[in-house]
Amino acid sequence: MVVAGAAGAAVVDGGYLISTSPATGAEVGRFPVAGPAEVAAVLDRARAAATWWAGLGFAERRTRLLRFAGLLTGRVDELTALVHAETGKPVADATLEVTAAVEHVAWAARNARRVLGPRRPRGSLLQPEFAAHLEYRPYGVVGVIGPWNYPVLTPLGSIGHALAAGNTVIFKPSEHAPTVGDWLVARFAEVVGDHPVLQSVHGQGGTGQALCRAEVDKIAFTGSAATARHVMATCAQTLTPVVLECGGKDAAIVAADADLAAAAAACVWGGLANAGQTCIGIERIYVADAVATEFVSLLVDRARRLTVGSGPDTDIGPITTAEQIPIIRGHIEDALSRGARAVLGGAEAVRPPYVLPTILVDVPEDALVVREETFGPTLTVRRVRDVEEALDLADAGRFGLGGAVFSRSQGLALARRMRSGMTAVNSALSFVGIPSLPFGGVGGSGFGRVHGDDGLREFCWAKAIARRRFRSPVPVLTFDRSPAALAGITRLLRLRYGRGRR
Repeated sequence: MVVAGAAGAAVVDGGYLISTSPATGAEVGRFPVAGPAEVAAVLDRARAAATWWAGLGFAERRTRLLRFAGLLTGRVDELTALVHAETGKPVADATLEVTAAVEHVAWAARNARRVLGPRRPRGSLLQPEFAAHLEYRPYGVVGVIGPWNYPVLTPLGSIGHALAAGNTVIFKPSEHAPTVGDWLVARFAEVVGDHPVLQSVHGQGGTGQALCRAEVDKIAFTGSAATARHVMATCAQTLTPVVLECGGKDAAIVAADADLAAAAAACVWGGLANAGQTCIGIERIYVADAVATEFVSLLVDRARRLTVGSGPDTDIGPITTAEQIPIIRGHIEDALSRGARAVLGGAEAVRPPYVLPTILVDVPEDALVVREETFGPTLTVRRVRDVEEALDLADAGRFGLGGAVFSRSQGLALARRMRSGMTAVNSALSFVGIPSLPFGGVGGSGFGRVHGDDGLREFCWAKAIARRRFRSPVPVLTFDRSPAALAGITRLLRLRYGRGRR
């Protein structure tokens, strides 16, 4: 079936959400839209399942999650074909996405006990009679609101860590990728069918709002900054904690001593893969003036070779959502009207549902394509005096998600100075493929983390316990304390800290 005019659009008809191919408009799947009543019913089931799932303990959850990772691995071709059909993403990109997702789920399963298991922190010099205990408890039910651009990796980053920590999960996939989301939930049920540990609800913004209002115990959201503000405002009414990943406008810095060919290859892939529809994708490049001419030539040569189309083996597929195309066009036209030059592509590169690779130079810093998230296959390149100017410009915007630096001698030093939650050195996007590293941003890119140790702790609350071991030698925690006891405490304090002793 082809839904006329619906390519890349989320259509609701007769109470059903209809998912269509952005390339052809063919229907991929349809799902009943969940309203507040349906969300409440799902939450009731999730709460009932939460006690069982948490009670399994780390070892049993590990076993089940690793089985899920194995199932995904065994059916990777089926899943990547579905991602290609529903989002237009080339199969090669979908395969990389699924591979990374499997690794993150497996890592969370294997490391949850180490990160979240009970521990004995050091006690206090002033209260030696008490032993300290620290435990991490699952919140209960976590709501995950996923994006369409990485419909497997991004939600599973939150879902896998939330489940490993002992929570049950209600997953609201993007309205542009509900079939992929439903497939993931169904596959998990094949491994964990005892109770509804992972469930899905479908719909547009109203369903997401219902999930936020349902008083789940935490929300993990990935999407635009504008929508994140609505999520946060809604959750604030019930003091529901949130972790937000709100996109970026990531910059790459190319120093004079960089390997220019390698830097060009990394920037083309980091900026144009998935048709530029990547929250951590490179959109801005600041290159040292001494090597700028050569770098731009290498960059254009690389980007010009990319193929664009709907085939599974093309390099760049269609823009997934129809509403993004006028934004991309507007950013390009705004830059050109301000004096920018297109050394590849340009306004004519926008050919719905596709956008051909576009590289712009001489773009003023107040242009939309520099300040706002374009989410298309565009790159801007600006010449700078040196890396100091590059850092100033890279950090000037409100976003702070990811970034990249290219330098043979000072890559790590530059990465540490870049105001971003994640930075790749002499590569692009590499941090997302390392399961032990936390993923998240600063500033307008949101707060909180998924992945790694921090990602596991994000889905728990810390429980602190002080346990008496013996009678207090100095009863300072009762009204039986004496002036002499308080004087003794003061003397001890001065001996320990009075002269700034370490």
